[in-house]
Amino acid sequence: MTRRHSHSLDLRQGCVELAHGAGGRAMAQLIGELFARHLDNEWLAQGNDGAVLPAPSPGERLVMATDSHVVTPLFFPGGDIGCLSVHGTLNDVAVMGARPLWLSAAFILEAGFPLADLVRIVASMGSAAREAGVPIVTGDTKVVERGKGDGVFITTTGVGALPPGRNLGGAQARPGDAILISGTLGDHGMAILSEREGLGFASPIVSDTAALHGLIAAVLETGAAIRVLRDPTRGGLGTTLNEIATQSGVGMMIEEKRLPVQPAVAAACEFLGLDPLYVANEGKLLVICAETDAAPVLAALQAHPLGRQAARIGTVLADAHPFVQMTTALGGRRMVDWLSGEQLPRIC
Repeated sequence: MTRRHSHSLDLRQGCVELAHGAGGRAMAQLIGELFARHLDNEWLAQGNDGAVLPAPSPGERLVMATDSHVVTPLFFPGGDIGCLSVHGTLNDVAVMGARPLWLSAAFILEAGFPLADLVRIVASMGSAAREAGVPIVTGDTKVVERGKGDGVFITTTGVGALPPGRNLGGAQARPGDAILISGTLGDHGMAILSEREGLGFASPIVSDTAALHGLIAAVLETGAAIRVLRDPTRGGLGTTLNEIATQSGVGMMIEEKRLPVQPAVAAACEFLGLDPLYVANEGKLLVICAETDAAPVLAALQAHPLGRQAARIGTVLADAHPFVQMTTALGGRRMVDWLSGEQLPRIC
């Protein structure tokens, strides 16, 4: 990765070429001058096809998650595909109750993609990984012909350590449990849509993309009986609640008036005919816990910078169907069903 070449990459005006994925000198130069520079750490610097990593503590189990990221546009208010690819996979590990340890990253690049944009993306990944304390320790790069890759696709895989006795998952919700959310809904999806369509709103909408493992640690430190943790990403809160209800064989009742939604997001959704319940989030935490622990869990969420707008939004019910329902602001009741399609494509 430290080999020098007669001509440096033109990171301002240059573009990705097919040779950058061919396994030869050009690929080594791309890795050394761009990827290694921005993602540098002692494990990546080993320079091998895989990273040799220290084992977790005795008794801990491994948690592994992987996710592919195909965002359009690649850059949006509050983030980009780079930091999103780090946060998304890291959060998938963390909501299992695990301590995130390592990430890998694989890139599919389209020939002709500007190197300046690739630098922005990789630098953003490096910053996000360093801020989270979870290094990217290995990776891969492939280049496809122009017109066959839509710029860049990124797949990240995360590994974490799960302490003995901790068992969180979608099948753990029980009737009577409390349902909490760490903050406002729909910020990421509406930030993507507004940037993609060139929509201007009086108040700018910014993506909430963030690493949640610090917030999750604060929740777990309360000692509360936590049943389920989820980050309601693609498909939003409505889809996530339906997934958990199905896994656990329970019903759920949420209250519309308790759902935190920013006024700008609510207005944009109303204008576009979208339901914020189904709009993606990338920095929000859904918590299902024992009713007796709802107050301390809510307090822990609200004490953290990422959870200041946290709210108790509903209750788990005994329901063999299982249905997710919502008490509306007008006092009625409606079903919160699965989406029949996708409201916003290419958002994560």
